[in-house]
Amino acid sequence: MATITLLDGGMGQELVARSGDDPTPLWATRVMLDHPNLVREIHDDYFAAGATVATTNTYAIHHDRLEGFGLDPLFRELHEKAVQAAVDARNAHGSGRIAGSMGPLVATYRADVTQPLDVAVPKYAEIAAILGPHVDVILCETMASVLQAEGAARGAMAAGKPVWLSVTVDDADGTRLRSGEPLADLRRVVDEVKPAAVLVNCSVPEAMAAAMAVVATFGIPFGAYANGFTHIDTEFLKDQPTVKELTHRHDLTPAKYVDFAMSWVAQGATIVGGCCEVGPAHIRALADALRAAGHQIA
Repeated sequence: MATITLLDGGMGQELVARSGDDPTPLWATRVMLDHPNLVREIHDDYFAAGATVATTNTYAIHHDRLEGFGLDPLFRELHEKAVQAAVDARNAHGSGRIAGSMGPLVATYRADVTQPLDVAVPKYAEIAAILGPHVDVILCETMASVLQAEGAARGAMAAGKPVWLSVTVDDADGTRLRSGEPLADLRRVVDEVKPAAVLVNCSVPEAMAAAMAVVATFGIPFGAYANGFTHIDTEFLKDQPTVKELTHRHDLTPAKYVDFAMSWVAQGATIVGGCCEVGPAHIRALADALRAAGHQIA
């Protein structure tokens, strides 16, 4: 039996659903201004469900996303609000870790907007320096190419905390990044930057078994947290998309998601959880299944 780190589930989709607001290209960032208590409530729900990690709602807080909406002066304040919500939830729960989330620059799933290292690394380092004093780990999420992953991971080191590097793979072929590059090519970044763990996220659960077989060869802790979208629509890959362009699947019940996640654990994954459209009910069911199988959740 293994010791498993149980991540939380998706934050952005939960915020959109609970706020009732129309989604905008700012995703869940705007919600923190209009509905300041919602982020804390969702963290509370994930801890109550059995998660041992709260992921900060900082995924999309980048200068390039805020500037077009006149919100860039709030860059630091938005990070601090998001971190405080996670800290307060963890303190109220009495245990748990906090992962400071850093998503891709410019847009999600798009390798074509990857920025060169001399541009990306300082941008990520700025965020990592804000998050570092308050979190236990920096989580670089949903990186679509090797270069995108490298820029985030190198910048994340500025936090002085362990770094978990997470990439997103092709929904039809989990052995390839969304850029089309072999997932195995990420090994160079892992060897050079030395993150504490490598993960795969925000791809359909069906793609994760093939991805786990690849990252299992990297020699460091690994895991997965899948999404609940049917697919990534081409409309979402255009400039300033909203989640209206993405369709959630109706068949991914908590029980079905648990079957997927337990199969990743059987492959050796020790960090599992959920991404977009995977909510507290899924995490609760997964926590129950892990304990029933004799695993320790930590």
